[in-house]
Amino acid sequence: MVYENKDQVKIGLEIHIQLNKLNTKMFCGCRTDYQSDEPNTHTCPICLGLPGALPVVNKKAVECAIKVGLALNCKISEYTQFYRKNYYYPDLPKGFQITQYDYPIAHDGSIIIEGEDGERCVRINRAHMEEDPGRLVHEGSIEHSKYTLVDYNRSGIALLEVVTEPDLQSPKEARRFLDKLRNIIEYLDVSDVNLEGAVRVDANISIMGGQRSETKNISSHKASEKALLYEIVRQKNVLRRGKTVVQETRHFDEAREITVSLRTKEEAHDYRYFPEPDLVPLRIADLAPVIKETLPELPDAQRERFIVQYGIQEEHAKTLTAELKLATFFEEVLFKGADVMLASTWIADMLKGELNYRGKTIDSFSKTDLLEILSLLEKNKITEKSGIEIVRTLLDTQNQSVSHIVKEKGLLRIEGDEVTEMVKQAVEGNKDAVADYKNGKNEALNFIVGAVMKKTRGRADPKKVRELIIQQLHTTQAEINS
Repeated sequence: MVYENKDQVKIGLEIHIQLNKLNTKMFCGCRTDYQSDEPNTHTCPICLGLPGALPVVNKKAVECAIKVGLALNCKISEYTQFYRKNYYYPDLPKGFQITQYDYPIAHDGSIIIEGEDGERCVRINRAHMEEDPGRLVHEGSIEHSKYTLVDYNRSGIALLEVVTEPDLQSPKEARRFLDKLRNIIEYLDVSDVNLEGAVRVDANISIMGGQRSETKNISSHKASEKALLYEIVRQKNVLRRGKTVVQETRHFDEAREITVSLRTKEEAHDYRYFPEPDLVPLRIADLAPVIKETLPELPDAQRERFIVQYGIQEEHAKTLTAELKLATFFEEVLFKGADVMLASTWIADMLKGELNYRGKTIDSFSKTDLLEILSLLEKNKITEKSGIEIVRTLLDTQNQSVSHIVKEKGLLRIEGDEVTEMVKQAVEGNKDAVADYKNGKNEALNFIVGAVMKKTRGRADPKKVRELIIQQLHTTQAEINS
């Protein structure tokens, strides 16, 4: 099916990623592990912008930014320079933000994602560094807040802003891009993206070549899809009424799942960029080759390796490498002797689905438990249905072992005479289904199989049950004919 972008939707993203794996902020020595501490306790004269305080560049932050730029297939600039971006906002204590303008760390990169009509190359315009502002806490919604509190704990945290070209054509594509970027960041180990505020998105949206709006305050991947969907519908309604979409900055109210107007959209000249006089330009070209040698195996490369090395399905490889912890879990299970095909299928399809349903991560499940389940399956001691029941019980209860669950629920596979007897009872007890099957209605056979599986509580092999039913039906017919 070919996707047609009939409304000519264009989406460009600006993703702000906290480099929070660093011990200190971008330009001072304040600690970055502020999340569980009281407001305004991780501050100093530099990140509060007090007169006379001088910034010093965090070298490791620059190296992390280069690492991300290389992973995004960007060109690394020969020199980089910091600028002052001048605007007043309560969360910006200096009255300006130290950022980059003409000389970003990296530029002209790309990421391949699954688009609406096949693979899509999303171009990366630039990746540049800046300091994080403080955090505003509104009492109620931003429109009707009675007061606003300011927490400067995150003020000065190193941020990397990744800016795409407007190559995305739908909210779904935008979410896939964010998923891919988040995955790369996890593999690089430069940010704990699960922390609140670690990844924030601004989205630029336009329809039919019209004016674009910028939607801010998108704090999660799910929220990004909702915000974009709302904004696209809003712009369509404006155009349908014969009006013009205004170029403006809007705020995404996550509680109400709507966007609200904040102000007219600024242009670059409104910020009066000029070079930061307290920081000299940095030559970074020589760092890039050295840092490139330290890059870990990235998701796309690992996916291809899984397919070639282990011979697993491409879809399973994509699922397993979509999360670093999941990929690591898979390989560790293999190293401990699990069957490759069984492990890839169970982790990528069944276990991942059960974890997603409960909002849990792979950290919630024991490799030892999975190995025991896979061993029971491989030895035909339990059925797939029983295996799923064991997994669900382990996820929903605490301090239970696989062996205890199998024994308590009687999940061991039943075979031989016991199954044969249940098949005989099912055939004798479902005469209408038997008659339908003999009259050519093959779906009636599935009904009888279901009756047997219900009697066995899923502990028999469905394929074997089907064979035994057909055998029993033929035997019965032969007896009648004789």
